[in-house]
Amino acid sequence: MTLKVEESEQAGWTVLCVTGELDLLTSPEVRQGVHDAVAEGRRDVVLDLSRVFFCDSSGVGVLIAARRLLHSCRGRLRLVLPARGAEAGAGSHVNRVLAALGVRRLFEVYPDVRSAVDGSSQSLSA
Repeated sequence: MTLKVEESEQAGWTVLCVTGELDLLTSPEVRQGVHDAVAEGRRDVVLDLSRVFFCDSSGVGVLIAARRLLHSCRGRLRLVLPARGAEAGAGSHVNRVLAALGVRRLFEVYPDVRSAVDGSSQSLSA
C-alpha cells in the first residue's frame, strides 16, 4: 500500500492528512511535507494520522523529528489520532505504537482535525 499526503490550510494551521502505511519506504514523504511547510514559513502543523493503519519505527522517527523541527523554530505540532474504534483500526494503531514506545506523551494529540486547529478537547487517554 502506498502513502498519500494531502495538504490543506485550516484556521491558520497547515494540515497534512496522511493515508496508508507509515514505514521506511513512505515516511520520507511525510518528512518532506513538514519540511516544505517550515521552509515556506508555516510553523503550525497538524498531522492527521487518523487514516494511517500501520506505523513502524521509521514512521515514529519522522514524527519525533517533525516535533523537534517545529519546536526549534518556535512552531507547534499536533497529531490527530483516534484513541480506539477507528475504521479498520486506522489511526488507533499509531496511537498504540506511540504509547507502547513511551513517546506518546511528547505529542499534543487530538481526536479530530477540528479540535486540533481549535486547540480544544485534547485527548489525554492512551
